[in-house]
Amino acid sequence: MPTAKIPKTNAARLLETLGIPFELHMAEVDSSDLSAVTMAHKLHADPACVFKTLVVRGDRTGVLMACIPAAAELNLKALALASGNKHVEMVSLKEVQPLTGYVRGGCSPLAAKKAYPVFVDESAILEQRIYVSAGHRGVQLRLAPDDLLRAVQGSYAALTRL
Repeated sequence: MPTAKIPKTNAARLLETLGIPFELHMAEVDSSDLSAVTMAHKLHADPACVFKTLVVRGDRTGVLMACIPAAAELNLKALALASGNKHVEMVSLKEVQPLTGYVRGGCSPLAAKKAYPVFVDESAILEQRIYVSAGHRGVQLRLAPDDLLRAVQGSYAALTRL
C-alpha cells in the first residue's frame, strides 16, 4: 500500500520532527487476533523484527514501556533490574488507553500521552530495521533500532525469557 494512503500518526509526526527516517506500513487487522506474530505474518516480516510494546508499572519508577520481539515473552525480573525497580507488573488492559492514549493492538512507544521510560530488547541490535506500532491498529513504523532509541531516549536491555 502506498505510504500516501496510510494515515499519519502522532508517532510518525514525532519522527519527522526529529528528522528520523522511517517507513509507514499498513496491514489488515482482525480484532479477534491482535497478536504481534499475526501482524508480522501480514507484513511478510520475520517476527524477530516486529516489536510489540507492553505497558508496565514498576514499584519505584512507575509506568514504563517495554518493546520486545513479536513471539517473545517479557521477563519481568529482567525488566525490573534494567529499570531500577524491585519488581514490575503489567498494567491492566483498562489502564493502557488512559495512560498512553493508545488501544490494545495499537500501542506505540512513541508519542504517548506522557513520555514514559522505554526499554527495547537488546535483540533489536541484530536487525537493520524493526517494526513498532505507529499508534493505530494495523499501522506500523519501520525504522533503525538506534533511531527508535534516540526518539524515545530509551535503553537496550535483555528483556525476554530464554
